[in-house]
Order: sequence, then C-alpha cells, then structure tokens
Amino acid sequence: MKFLDQAKVYVESGQGGPGSVSFRREKFVEYGGPDGGNGGRGGDVWAECVDGLNTLIDYRYQQHFRAQRGGHGMGRSRTGADSPDIVLKVPKGTEILAEDGETLIADLTEIGQRVLLCKGGDGGHGNEHFKTATNRAPRRGDPGWPGENQWIWLRLKLIADAGLVGLPNAGKSTFLSRVSRAKPKIADYPFTTLKPQLGVVRFADKEFVLADLPGLIEGASEGAGLGTRFLGHVERCAVILHLLDGTEADPVKHWRMIRKELQTYGAGLEDKPEIIGLNKADAIPPDELKTKLQKLKRATKRPIYVLSGVSGEGIDPIVQVLYEQIAAARLAEKGEPVAKDFAVET
Repeated sequence: MKFLDQAKVYVESGQGGPGSVSFRREKFVEYGGPDGGNGGRGGDVWAECVDGLNTLIDYRYQQHFRAQRGGHGMGRSRTGADSPDIVLKVPKGTEILAEDGETLIADLTEIGQRVLLCKGGDGGHGNEHFKTATNRAPRRGDPGWPGENQWIWLRLKLIADAGLVGLPNAGKSTFLSRVSRAKPKIADYPFTTLKPQLGVVRFADKEFVLADLPGLIEGASEGAGLGTRFLGHVERCAVILHLLDGTEADPVKHWRMIRKELQTYGAGLEDKPEIIGLNKADAIPPDELKTKLQKLKRATKRPIYVLSGVSGEGIDPIVQVLYEQIAAARLAEKGEPVAKDFAVET
C-alpha cells in the first residue's frame, strides 16, 4: 500500500427534500383537507478516526463526496425519508484544514473521534404544516433547505513517540530495523527512505513508537531534496533522535545544518528535546572518534551517544534514554510529577 499523508477533497451535504402539496380525498369521508407531508433531511458529511489505517491513499482516487438529498414528502401525511450520512474514515493523527490550508477545523487523535464537516439541509414543510383555523386549504409546499459544501485538506501526522532525523545515509533506517521489527529499505546510496516508516521499539516490559523520516539536506526548507514536508510527523513526537554519520569529516557542520532546517520549519521542533547519536562507530578509528566526540560536545553542549546500527554497539543505552524522555513527557502531559529517574540531560 502506498503512503499518502496529504489530500484535498470536496465534501457536500445533501439538500432537504421538498414538502408535498396534497389533499385528502377518500370515499365516504365528508371533509378532506391538506395532508401533504414534510420532506426528509439531507445527509450529513462526517469525518471519523478509525483503527487500522495509516495512510490517506483512499482519497487519492476519489476526491468528491456528496451526500444524497432528502426524500420528497408525500400525501397521506407521509414524511420523506432522511438520507444516509457520508463518513470519511481517516487514520489516527489526521488534521482537517480549511481550503486555505491553514485554518484548523479538527484534529482527530483518538479512535472513534468524529467531526461534522457539512450539515444536511432540513426538509421543506408540506401543506399540512400550514393549515390554520382561517386557512383550511393551504396550497403551499416549501422546497428543502440547501446543504453545505466546502473544499478541505486532510493532513496526516503520524502518532509517534520519537522521531528520527538526520542527513541521508546517516543510518536511520538501519537503526530502526535494529531496534524494531520494521523492514525499511536499506542501501548504500542516499534517499533510500522516501516515506516515513514506523517501528515499535520494546524496552524491558515497555514499548514506544519510533518514526524514521526521509533524510533532510541543506536547503530543505526551501524545497531542496524532499523538502520539509515530512517534518510534520515529528510535531507530535516527545523527543527527536538526531543521528549523525560518524564517518563524515565534519559531523558538527551536519548537526548545525539540520538544526537550521528545524528552526526554519518552526512548529516548535527546535524546542523539542534532542538526543544526539554519533552513528557508524564501528567504521571510525578510535583516535578519530575521540576527536569528533570532543568537537560535538563542545558545539552542542549536550551528551553524545556513540552507536553502531550494524554491530549493535551503544544501541541499548540510547534506547533507554529515549524511553526515559518519552515517559517523562507522558507524565508531564498528565500533569503528574516527573520522577528523577526520568530526568534526561539535554
């Protein structure tokens, strides 16, 4: 199944059915009178967060959703049928935006959460509704009320606890495959990851979700490479794991490059807790590794974790630090005090 995290769709609710103009005519009934029924309601358009979806690919092939109009009112005081609703099923973490792409209509983050996008029109009144003591034979039947319509954007932001960022070929996919059962594409050329990948990392008796994002390059905020489109998936993460390629001549330069892109993107990414990992330690001579570590610590003023996604060196410590940071964020969201064991130096 292809991954699609953004789609533009047109939604339109149903018009109400028209009321009926009818008069009762029956054998042996001395007095007739109006008996036109009301029209039925037009169908609503809803969006619902459902389980089992992780992409918006269904909305690539169908962009228009129109609910049916309500049924016509009929004689013998019969009300027209209400039209069924249309439900757009979306994965957890989907934002619904107005046509301008900025105005937030709803943010569906819980399974079963629903939001009304367009309300169906009410049915028109039949002539029986207008009968009064002085107007015994009204010949008025109202048309149904119109529905609503609008263009909306569906934008998926994956619900992950931690996000993997870094330059292409930093070893993000290898790290993800090492700590989870995910099977991302791994190769010795850049941009092997073209869409976000999710993996469930199990640590002790706990687990968390890790998202591997396509690599950023310099100028990504201006559209270079794959741009910063997928950075929206990091907005919901509690912590960012920034992997650096230890075999590169100047990891500090690469760290600053990615930090600049995060700051340019905004949305609070530059303020999120950041764990820095120097990857591919198995391919770096000890003296060179020591020098690079010193430079990184001096530039970032943060602890640097040395690891190798290939050999497994340093994997457990960095997974533990990630879990502790995520656990601290979860407690903070609930308003509970954070234990000292969860304090992670950033």
